[in-house]
Amino acid sequence: MKKWLFMLVGVMFVFLLAACTANENAGEEKPKEQPEGEQGGASTDEKVLYLNNGVEPTSFDPPIGFDSNSWQALNNLLEGLTRLGKDHQPEPAVAESWDISEDGKEYTFHLREDAKWSNGDPVTAEDFEFAWKRMLNPETGSPAAFLGYFIAGGEAYNAGEGSEEDVGVEAVDEKTFKVTLSSPTGFFLNIISNPAFFPINKEVAEENPEWFAEADTFVANGPFKLESWTHDTEMVMVKNDQYWDADTVKLDKVHWAMVNDSNTEYQMYESGELDTSGVPSEMAEELLKGDDVIMEDQAGTYFYRFNVNKEPFQNVNIRKAFAMAIDQQQIVEYVTKNGEKPAFGFVAPGFKDPSGTDFREANGNLIEFDAEKAKELLAKGMKEEGYDELPTVTLTYNTSDSHKAIAETMQQMFKQNLGVDVELANAEWNVFLQDQKDLKHQLSRSSFLHDYADPINALESFVTDSTMNRTGWSNDEFDDLIAKAKSETDEAKRWEYMYEAEKVLFEEMPIFPIHFYNQVVLQNDNVTGIVRHPVGYMELKWADKQ
Repeated sequence: MKKWLFMLVGVMFVFLLAACTANENAGEEKPKEQPEGEQGGASTDEKVLYLNNGVEPTSFDPPIGFDSNSWQALNNLLEGLTRLGKDHQPEPAVAESWDISEDGKEYTFHLREDAKWSNGDPVTAEDFEFAWKRMLNPETGSPAAFLGYFIAGGEAYNAGEGSEEDVGVEAVDEKTFKVTLSSPTGFFLNIISNPAFFPINKEVAEENPEWFAEADTFVANGPFKLESWTHDTEMVMVKNDQYWDADTVKLDKVHWAMVNDSNTEYQMYESGELDTSGVPSEMAEELLKGDDVIMEDQAGTYFYRFNVNKEPFQNVNIRKAFAMAIDQQQIVEYVTKNGEKPAFGFVAPGFKDPSGTDFREANGNLIEFDAEKAKELLAKGMKEEGYDELPTVTLTYNTSDSHKAIAETMQQMFKQNLGVDVELANAEWNVFLQDQKDLKHQLSRSSFLHDYADPINALESFVTDSTMNRTGWSNDEFDDLIAKAKSETDEAKRWEYMYEAEKVLFEEMPIFPIHFYNQVVLQNDNVTGIVRHPVGYMELKWADKQ
């Protein structure tokens, strides 16, 4: 899980669109009724954006809040060495420039003299050293720690086999930060734009380890700062006057609701209480025809995992049979109905190789619906295993109406196209996830959203020792190709390794894809400048509201 969008050293990620929020309001037309809180008390000139975070953020501690529930706000409260720009490529942020050694293993970042925390403290190289080492500290328990494995000594320290002193990050002086990598990593500037690499005010954190838990103790260095936070209800951000690029920020305030119901969210949008909203699935067909819809690609894949250690999926032909029995096009047209693209490979569209060709286009369709071929492969696999009757198969998904609808459709397809009766089971997320990690499922729902803009982020999930593997599958050729791709400095060769790795993945079929993710939002037409990155979070730095 990593982050992305980096360009400077090679990898380009180009998404024509970028997002997932929307609302309605016209410039010259009579605006929607505003929430009571904005009537009377606030200045009529104050620009307030109303958004919905859905739920309480997991955490505003950068290495812990490693999810979309935290990223949306966190990405606008804090800022790292690089920030994703309007084109989704990394650009200078706290670091105004950097130098890269000839061997590509050492990066020296020069921090802005005017980079400050919201309390007036300067943002220093020591703040970055403190934050990055803390992310890698095994006692922190950061789910994002693996992103730091590119740093020399990072993996060993996180695994409890090395020391903090051996981690390749160093505050050379107050405004110079040096990073040493274990091997050249062309997409490194992409990775460090992830919120997990945001700095932490060392002095504040050492005085109050829970500095991130409340609005009155939170210190920001991004475009906004936290004014108030009523847990599980709402939070309010205001423009950070200490931000080095404060003149660019047009909004005065951002109000975040926490409404975890798509229909309620939509009604709030309709009544003017929100400036953006998702699209309730039962209303998608109607709402997607509206003028206030924004639909953009999101780098990620909805897919299913086979457990190759459980019968009957130890057999590759049986795995392929089940994969080819699913009609992805039918699912996106008649079940999800949200404009998704059917997935015939694992890496999502949007990544350009050195020749400018999209990864998905270059590597083609690696799996396609073929009922007749599926039946042949099932018969072949059963013969190889000596099965007269296929062992009972249970498909498991985490509890959700949308996941249930897809699972039930797949159940019908397995029956129709293979003659196999598949049982369905569901579990709440935490139980489901732990069971999946423990390889207790036979066939289970999964998803992958990129953390940074490079295909390796998706593909490395399935190396033998990856915590993201969760299939029991291990392949030496695949592992070798991924290792080469992560260390190769020749971009053309690096991409060839990744193309081959994805082909090996589908020759073995430990997983099969359903659709690529997208972001669909309703947005008021008096709101502009919100940049929604395919990696799953948004930038409000350039947002405006008329």
